Amino acid sequence: MHRQIAGKLTGPVTKWIVLGAAIVLVAIMAPLNGKLVDVQNNEASSWLPGSAESTKVVEELTGTVDPNDIPTLVVYHRPGGLTDADLAAMDEDATKIAEIKGVTDKGAISPNGAAALAATGQKVPQLISKDREVAYVAFTFNFGKNGWIDIPDAADQVRDIAKINGVTVHLAGYGGQAADASDAFSGIDTNLIYIALLVVIVILLLTYRSPILWLLPIISAGFSYMIAGGVVYLLAKYANLTVNGQSQSILGILVIGAGTDYALLLIARYREELRRHENRHEAMAFALHRSAPAILASAATVVIGMLCLVFADLNSTAGLGPVLAVGVSVTFLVMVTLLPALLVICGRWMFWPKRPTFGSPEPTGTGFWARIGGRISVRPRTVWSITAALLLIACLGLFKLDPSGLSTEESYTKKFDSIKGQTLLVAHGLSDTSNTAQVITDTDKLPEVQQAMSTVSGLGEATDPQDIGHGRSYFEATIGKDISSTAAFDIVKATRDAVHAVPGAHALVGGGSAFYLDNKIASQRDTRVIIPIVLAVVLLILVLLLRALLAPLILMGTVILSFGAALGIASLLFTEVFTRLGIFESNEGFAHTDPGFPLFTFVFLVALGIDYNIFLMTRVREETINHDTRKGALIALSSTGGVITSAGAVLAATFLVLGSLPLVFLAELGTAVALGVLLDTMIVRSVLVTALNLDLGAKIWWPSKLDKGDAAATPPPPAQEQELANA
Repeated sequence: MHRQIAGKLTGPVTKWIVLGAAIVLVAIMAPLNGKLVDVQNNEASSWLPGSAESTKVVEELTGTVDPNDIPTLVVYHRPGGLTDADLAAMDEDATKIAEIKGVTDKGAISPNGAAALAATGQKVPQLISKDREVAYVAFTFNFGKNGWIDIPDAADQVRDIAKINGVTVHLAGYGGQAADASDAFSGIDTNLIYIALLVVIVILLLTYRSPILWLLPIISAGFSYMIAGGVVYLLAKYANLTVNGQSQSILGILVIGAGTDYALLLIARYREELRRHENRHEAMAFALHRSAPAILASAATVVIGMLCLVFADLNSTAGLGPVLAVGVSVTFLVMVTLLPALLVICGRWMFWPKRPTFGSPEPTGTGFWARIGGRISVRPRTVWSITAALLLIACLGLFKLDPSGLSTEESYTKKFDSIKGQTLLVAHGLSDTSNTAQVITDTDKLPEVQQAMSTVSGLGEATDPQDIGHGRSYFEATIGKDISSTAAFDIVKATRDAVHAVPGAHALVGGGSAFYLDNKIASQRDTRVIIPIVLAVVLLILVLLLRALLAPLILMGTVILSFGAALGIASLLFTEVFTRLGIFESNEGFAHTDPGFPLFTFVFLVALGIDYNIFLMTRVREETINHDTRKGALIALSSTGGVITSAGAVLAATFLVLGSLPLVFLAELGTAVALGVLLDTMIVRSVLVTALNLDLGAKIWWPSKLDKGDAAATPPPPAQEQELANA
């Protein structure tokens, strides 16, 4: 940003105009932000691409099988055996449940009701275990497309009905899982943000040691979140942007974390300039002029990196990219307009008790990071060699990473009701009848397809076939395994292999487990495709920013190394610490990760991790023009070390807040990203990159004009270093 433009944005009059415009915009967007949860689409069918086999099944069954049906089970358990009175009470419960708004015309079927139907020759599932300790009532909810909004209230009504003295009752099946998922995401639009803001406030208080200054970054971050949420709401409502609970949770965390990072960088540069300029408006003009390019490059890297997700097959992942890109774009604009205006409106007193007075020395010139730079400069090659070797060793933890997927029980950090019910069914030899393989085939090949399926182990008896028109027929078979387990995936694969082998049948296999399997296949494809795209895009941005080739290649190498080390350490934490120490109520899921975990971690760490290298290297380049690369590297480290470390702590802490939601995927993602960010700020940027700068000197700018001779990597005395920093 040109200094004249920067000066106009923060002038004596324009600062008030900027503040007024921001307040008006927030007044418009804040109510829309509050409605963001209303436009979420958490339907399973909205996540997969049209090419997925389970999606094709849903499309063919439109008009025959309602995709909004939510099969639900009420599981009853009495140790020692359910009595006849218990079974009679279950009959009464089934009658009352059938009257709940949202329960389909099929009603609810109890064990006694199933026995009566079986006596007439109809095919019915086994609803009571052989030991009589467990039984269940089965029914189906249907609230239309946005049923996930209504199901929590309906689930509470079922729980109020299903009460028998001495009998433990659990809501399971699709309906129980949907109710638990709603519980997991409850308060996501408020609680998660409040926790993240509280964490950031504590870190800012420790960073600035000022009881007042932290308010301005927090106010600006709050404005960013409200405006970004409003924009995303409009895009979701009128442009068919896919938003779900997962993307909304990450949006809030990213906006607060990235916004605070940008604020820390700007305020640090503004504080430097206040020591050099008596007029605070002039100081801000210089600070904005010098820091905005780095902030812009950082934001652009994140935005473009997130937009690479649109190449994903998974609709949920493809939708996440634009959601986060909007959030970061809005955050950048707020942090280079509203925050500077607030800073110049408030004046120097906001820094109390350590106000940066005109002509006072800059403390970073002789601070901690200046001393670190001096030690690295003695043997830079040894330092970067040892650091890189240690990071490579940490990458060995990747062998413990198992992205094969999470079963229902492994998906949550809490023992939810549906999981308890599912566990009881499995333990007592009952199948979850809500989980089926849905099969469509040409009618004339129906007998051959059914015969082929009869050889698949793990499938229940097929239902009577139903004609769905156009020469096609449909039937189901129960899968006796957890819906998202590897065992269920194996059954789906075997079923598909069997029916696809029938010539001319054009058979398709869908259903709940098929959906999760197709999700896994799409996630693995997205990881293979998107990671190279992100690497290429980020490398191009660095080349354009630094106007060199060698430096960007080295920086990309360090970020990839940091990613591998973070993922390796995180994998060891999941498998060797979380699962053993019982950090969460339920730790089963930490032995595995979601198939999309490596991709999400990579995109966040590369897009966000490169930020800190951008902050450092743009300052190195700025100082190199006036001095040489080695001196510039030392000045840049001493000047940016504190602010980048604080920024990393903020971003790491905000991502760790994701662990407050009872979802294993988000807990793992937050942990891995936080580890990666801390590695980037504390090790990669401060030690590895600085040592490489000092070792290579001007060669790092090859083939630009800055690729010229350099002085030896000898740190200047503290006084001289301060003089260089103030030059």
